[in-house]
Amino acid sequence: MQAYFDEAAAFLGTCLRGNEQYKCWLSAEESDFVRFNRSAIRQPGHVRQIHLSLSLIDGMRHAKFAITLAGNMHADRAQLADAVNRLREQLRDLPEDPHLLYATEVQSTQHVVASRLPESGTIVDEVLAVAQGHDLVGILAAGPVYRGFANSFGQRNWHETASFNLDWSLYHDGDKAVKTTYAGFDWDNAAFTAKFGNAAEQLELLQREPVSILPGEYRACLTPTALGEVIGMLNWDGVSEKALRTRQSPLRRMRDEGVRLHEAVNLVEDTANGLAPAFQADGFIKPDRVVLLDHGGLAGSLVSPRTAKEYGIEANGADGSETASSLSLAGGELPMSRVLDELDTGVFVSNLWYLNFSDRANCRLTGMTRFATFWVEGGRIKAPLNVMRFDDSLFRLLGDKLLGLTRERELLIDSDTYGQRSTASSMLPGALVKDLSFVL
Repeated sequence: MQAYFDEAAAFLGTCLRGNEQYKCWLSAEESDFVRFNRSAIRQPGHVRQIHLSLSLIDGMRHAKFAITLAGNMHADRAQLADAVNRLREQLRDLPEDPHLLYATEVQSTQHVVASRLPESGTIVDEVLAVAQGHDLVGILAAGPVYRGFANSFGQRNWHETASFNLDWSLYHDGDKAVKTTYAGFDWDNAAFTAKFGNAAEQLELLQREPVSILPGEYRACLTPTALGEVIGMLNWDGVSEKALRTRQSPLRRMRDEGVRLHEAVNLVEDTANGLAPAFQADGFIKPDRVVLLDHGGLAGSLVSPRTAKEYGIEANGADGSETASSLSLAGGELPMSRVLDELDTGVFVSNLWYLNFSDRANCRLTGMTRFATFWVEGGRIKAPLNVMRFDDSLFRLLGDKLLGLTRERELLIDSDTYGQRSTASSMLPGALVKDLSFVL
């Protein structure tokens, strides 16, 4: 795939005229997908696809065109040449873009991690063997993902890695199920078996008569998955420099008023240890780490080239959306084995769902509990909890109400496959909070 991309990039250079420049972004994959239901294969498939986003630039005018390619230069040359001609025609009618900024200093990179995955059929066989006697439903996505950047200055960036993501649930009845994921770069059947065993134990607990609690504030434990839903909301303009400057960010009070979170909160964009490439679509290189929250204070943001040009500041490799793709929250001192003991009496939240902002200016979130959420008394799970809606501020949950973060963290790979497999990931601990506000 890399050799094909290099050939395509070289060909695009021959299509230019005058002062024209180009930049392009390749997004490709060779993925196996397997759907499970009732612990049986329901839909296996394989997807090989190559998408190219091509931009033609002339002075301060630019236009973009998206193409799906075959991966064979004999077949793709005509498409690429036609795309350049179409963009050239568009440029004549476009105004100059005062915020256009793209890389002109050549910084070529290569990051290739050979696949350590077994054949997908081997993974499927091991999943089905462990799942015997249960109703497992979910989807496995596995295989290599490719990202590439090239421009007419001769810069070439390549990113190639292989991962798997098994997003699955053990179903009980009605709306009762235990949902979990197992993702990574190395399939470990012992690790999956241990995860399955934990889910099976929770499934047995789900068979108890569910209980309801009155609206109010309750001590709560959030698993890494549940906390991931909360932290993920920061990608709704939370850590965007543009949104902070225009006061659209839900964290704007941290910059404008000095609001701080708990000192244990240390959040970074950890590109060096994530799944996403270390370069972006304008050709700028991402630093290994960008510190966003340091001991509870807002320490940085993600700055795209356009924002940098508009405000006269330095870009730091952020994509145009200024969203994080490799978030890492430092762990704390609380051992996962003692979470229920430290919770004592309250709510154990495995998953949160349908999150949205109820008050963006105060970083207030609302959402639903779902799947295996339990009522705990005296450090022991008593019963599954009926679905509840929470409404609370991240300034509280990760602020003065935070009692501790777990020592152990979990790698969570985004399971989104709409159009293409996502390369976003996060490394997160669980959290123990003094009060989580349930409203109904």
